[in-house]
Amino acid sequence: MSNDEFRAALARLAAGVVLVTAQEPPLDEHGRGEDVGMTATAFMSVSLDPPLVMVSLRNDSRMDDLLAEQPLWAVSVLAESQRQVASRFAMKGRISDRLLFADVPYIRGEVTHAPLIGGALATLECRTEQRVLAGDHTLVIGRVLTADLPSADGEPLTYFKGRYRQLG
Repeated sequence: MSNDEFRAALARLAAGVVLVTAQEPPLDEHGRGEDVGMTATAFMSVSLDPPLVMVSLRNDSRMDDLLAEQPLWAVSVLAESQRQVASRFAMKGRISDRLLFADVPYIRGEVTHAPLIGGALATLECRTEQRVLAGDHTLVIGRVLTADLPSADGEPLTYFKGRYRQLG
């Protein structure tokens, strides 16, 4: 089986789209670290008791490197109206994270201080419980510390056959 065959087969699996965010630790005691964000479709619930979720990160990606040292992170479950936000944070060779967040409305998580995207269907704040190396990715399992439904009435943004889609 080739990589292309494998990729084509898994493209037939529809997935929800989330934005994973975290704040880099400050360089000194007077500063604030930079916010970092990444679009993900490989995100899932793992356990209800205790509440655990998992995100798959490409090894040596900026988010993988950050979550290896920063145990606190957040997830915003994106609504179909947030396709541009998903695309912006999924770009390869993208601009700095500071510029990516410049005109995206968000609030800071009370526990993680990570950005929680305005208009998201749900937001979760997490603390890493375990990291599992799996091929060219790392599975980051996080304990959910807070969960909120800021815009629970919208429809989800989904990803299918290499494109963002809407239900129905």
